[in-house]
Parts: sequence; structure tokens; C-alpha cells
Amino acid sequence: MSGPSVSSICGEKARKPPVKVLSSQLREAEGCAAGSGKPECSIKRLGLGKPGSLRVSVVWMQGTVVEVQPDQNTALLLDETGNFTVSGVNSIPKGKPCLSPGKYVMVMGVIQSHSPEPVLRAVKMADLSDKAAIHRKMWKYEVEDLQQTLP
Repeated sequence: MSGPSVSSICGEKARKPPVKVLSSQLREAEGCAAGSGKPECSIKRLGLGKPGSLRVSVVWMQGTVVEVQPDQNTALLLDETGNFTVSGVNSIPKGKPCLSPGKYVMVMGVIQSHSPEPVLRAVKMADLSDKAAIHRKMWKYEVEDLQQTLP
């Protein structure tokens, strides 16, 4: 028997989970539009398996904190493919301890802009510095694996 989902009972729209991406994928994104009120971009999938592109609006990125500008509510991060900016950092629950240059962090956020440099509005941040070497080493493989798995 199939009944209504929890989200439909609560009156919420079904949300897509964040897609793991690299900053270069956003920088090279095409067809970015704000039709649903938030930018949605078409990115090329990593890997050789499944061809085609993915539509993304909420993303999961990882990188090293390069610079924090609390007065501008932003932080500049660097992943293996380039810089990206995270806005709204002053209002992230438990986000401030992550905001020190040199920390390796994950950021989940909504795409605000993709060019010339990706900008995310942060929803969540977590400090991954304790095991930064392994997180950094595995990140590209995690991104590729997820992107090859998604329909």
C-alpha cells in the first residue's frame, strides 16, 4: 500500500539532495538560470561512464579555507581545481569554528553564481581538518562516483 509521503503531509516540496561538485565544474557550467528562484546550472559529469550533464542548484563542495572576511560575511576556499566563495558564513550553525585559514572544510550550499568564480550561499559547514589528507585525496573520486551514479 502506498500512501502520501511525509514531505507531502507536511506541505514541503521534495528536495533534491546536494550534488558533490568541483569548483571547475561550476566555473564551466552552462545554462544557468534562476527559473525556480535559485540558480540551476548544467554541469558536465566527471568520469568516463555515464555521458551527459547534471542539473544542480544545491551542491556539496570541499576545500581549504584561504581567507575569511567576516565583515563581508564571506570566505574564500580552494579545492584542487580552483577558488570558490562561500557567502552567509556568519549565520551558519557551528560554522564559525571552521573559519580559519588552512582548515579543510565541507560546505553544502545553494549556487548563487557560477562565473567568473563560483559563489555558494552556505547552508551547512563542517570541519574535516582532523583527517584532511584522506578527505582531500578521496574527494575527486567521491565526486566522480556520485555523478556517475545519479540518473
